Amino acid sequence: MEKFENRVFGCVVVKAINSNYNADFSGQPRTLPNGIVYATDKALKYTIKNYVRTINPTLNIFYFKTLNENLNPLSLDDKYIKLFGDYPKKNTKETVARNLLSCIDIRLFGATFAGKTNISLHGPVQVDHGVNKWKENNIFTEQILSPFSNKSDNPEAEKGMTTNGRQSRLEEGHYLHHFSVNPQTLYEMYNILGKDVCTLSIDDIDKLKEAMRRGVTWLDSASKIGSENEMLVWIQLKKNSKLVLPSLDTLVEMESEKQEGRVVFDFSKLSNHLQQIQDNVESVEVYLNKLSCEAKGLLDVVKIFDI
Repeated sequence: MEKFENRVFGCVVVKAINSNYNADFSGQPRTLPNGIVYATDKALKYTIKNYVRTINPTLNIFYFKTLNENLNPLSLDDKYIKLFGDYPKKNTKETVARNLLSCIDIRLFGATFAGKTNISLHGPVQVDHGVNKWKENNIFTEQILSPFSNKSDNPEAEKGMTTNGRQSRLEEGHYLHHFSVNPQTLYEMYNILGKDVCTLSIDDIDKLKEAMRRGVTWLDSASKIGSENEMLVWIQLKKNSKLVLPSLDTLVEMESEKQEGRVVFDFSKLSNHLQQIQDNVESVEVYLNKLSCEAKGLLDVVKIFDI
């Protein structure tokens, strides 16, 4: 497959309405010390990997939970053996690295592999935490009722009440994850392993872009229903460009008031920056959920698509 060689900067925006896009271990939406709601990079990467493996079931995804016959998660070594067979007796690191790079999630996000051999692969795709851009961070908690009673230490005791629980949601949020793609991070490893090793390809990037546009919406669960992909910004630089863009969290703003029920993203700062670096930019694409948001301040050269 044709190698992907361009560097990319962009952002993914996730809308959450009465939803819990990324809970902490207490079940609450995650918050910064100042009360602003955020989500970890792992939350977005999980939805990307889940989408890719579901749409492309023949592809290997390494860092995704797999259960054994007893319905327990596989260990790191067990997952490797399940996908690739027993560890090699010779050239262990080289062979393991080749096998790992045959997994699309590792070609994208890298890996810290600490099994029978230790290998670190720096991923070309780096994703930042997503911070809520909406003016409010209203979290509500509601009680729920289980149809079952609590366990009792006394087997003869009969419980007259069922179990109470709770669930928490964010009333409305728009999480912005900045990301970057730098294929050069794996070039040294490719040069060591040889030309026949799996490299980051244009096909891999096409799958990544599709998952960044649809993966959150695709993943429905009791807590995540109401969380949907809202926007993807993809700024692709020319192959020879060494430019580094600042985080799009500082360049894409959200207006405090909605227009006809839709949130408004203001691209004025980003457009001004792009005009200054236009000789380095190959293309700019913006994918929007046009039912929930609109964009203003975009340059005429920007290609706009429905998400």
